[in-house]
Amino acid sequence: PTRRSSDLLGTQIGKIRERFGLERVVVVGDRGMLTDARINEEIKCVEGLHWITALRAPAIQELVKRGSLQLSLFDEQDLAEITSPEYPGERLIVCRNPLLATDRRRTREELLQATEQELGKITAAVSRETRPLRGKEKIGLRVGKIINRYKMSKHFLLTISDDSFQYARDTEKIAEEARLDGFYVIRTSVPKETLTAAETVAAYKGLSRVERAFRSMKTVDLQVRPIYHHLSERVRAHVFLCMLAYYVEWHMRKALAPILFQDDDPAAGQAVRGSVVAPAVRSLKARRKAATKRTEEGFPVLNFRGVFDFLATIVNNTMQPRIPGAPSFRKMTTPNRYQQHILDLLGVRL
Repeated sequence: PTRRSSDLLGTQIGKIRERFGLERVVVVGDRGMLTDARINEEIKCVEGLHWITALRAPAIQELVKRGSLQLSLFDEQDLAEITSPEYPGERLIVCRNPLLATDRRRTREELLQATEQELGKITAAVSRETRPLRGKEKIGLRVGKIINRYKMSKHFLLTISDDSFQYARDTEKIAEEARLDGFYVIRTSVPKETLTAAETVAAYKGLSRVERAFRSMKTVDLQVRPIYHHLSERVRAHVFLCMLAYYVEWHMRKALAPILFQDDDPAAGQAVRGSVVAPAVRSLKARRKAATKRTEEGFPVLNFRGVFDFLATIVNNTMQPRIPGAPSFRKMTTPNRYQQHILDLLGVRL
């Protein structure tokens, strides 16, 4: 179906630019959001609007086939900027993460083995003596369910007939894919004068914080769904309050970082990080805090929810003396030393 103009990404960005008076905007999106069609139809035509995204695996393979990407460049480095005629006026920043390569190889092998185990059951069903599985269509239907479940169809050679079924790994295809394990390519229209290659990669990797925020809003902490409102204005108000709540939570986590299981000195970890492509490194302070489960002041380290449970013992009680005619009065629990420390971090006075 044809998308409404209000659904277009470019339209929504235009509203933001107009509302806040922005001349230049850089959109950072994953490969699912910033597709070729969306870039060509909604973003390229807008002046002052740039993007940062990543290429899909088939596009990376095409760069290798055309010679635009030489894998030997990464024998001694993990980042290189290249150009390609298929992406005129754009920058392509190629990254290689050895840890990601190891993880992808392990995941692929696990999926291949799981697929083979299920395909073996079909082979047994076809070759059994009593009530064997027969018919090319029936066998193909069973095979299709397995292949689609694990997304491994491109890695297997299948032979199906009315009374037989055979399978084998496509070693050439597997080796071809394995060559690019750990590689990813950042695609951007942002000029070098605005962002260096490393800064561009860092901007793209910053999407993980956005994903973490949405995960927190949708499931972990705020649970924006299910929505029990039916009027559009109330639905918008509900979503707005959830976003506002996350904004408050973000500031609270930042203020409470010294007592939480998170790195409150990320700059120190970044200083010893060899490259922007390499995994993030926790600071020595954060590693010490995780190992001892104690803060620098000697307090126990808490998680975010644990902070509220700990503060919940501070209550405002209404006291009624057992004296006839005596007026009631309110008395608040005196915070202990750790509770007062938390309140000081939050800038809260009781």
